[in-house]
Amino acid sequence: MRHDPMLAILADLMRRVDGIAGERGHVSVVRLHDEVDQIRHIARAFHLDAVEGLAGTLESALSLHGLGPVVLSYLDLMRDAIATEMPVATMMPPVARTPSPIALRA
Repeated sequence: MRHDPMLAILADLMRRVDGIAGERGHVSVVRLHDEVDQIRHIARAFHLDAVEGLAGTLESALSLHGLGPVVLSYLDLMRDAIATEMPVATMMPPVARTPSPIALRA
C-alpha cells in the first residue's frame, strides 16, 4: 500500500482542529490565533481553499470578538471541509469520529 501524502496532511489538519476544540476555554486568544494561522498556512500550501477560507474568517472573527461560541462553529465547519477532501474509503481518526461539541449541545 502506498503512502498518500495528502491524506497525511488532511489527518494533521483534522488533528489540529480537534486539538483546538478539545482545549476550548483553556487556550489564550494569542495561542488560538497562532494555531488557526498554522492551519490556514497549511491549507493554502495544499490548495484546500475551503479550509483556508474558514481559517481566515475565524482569524478575523477572533480579532473582532475574542473567544466565544463562534470558535466552535468555525471549527466544526473546518472539520467538515477537511472531511470532504478525504477519500470516501478512508477511516477517519477516532477523535474525528466523535460528535462535535456543538452537536452534543443540541
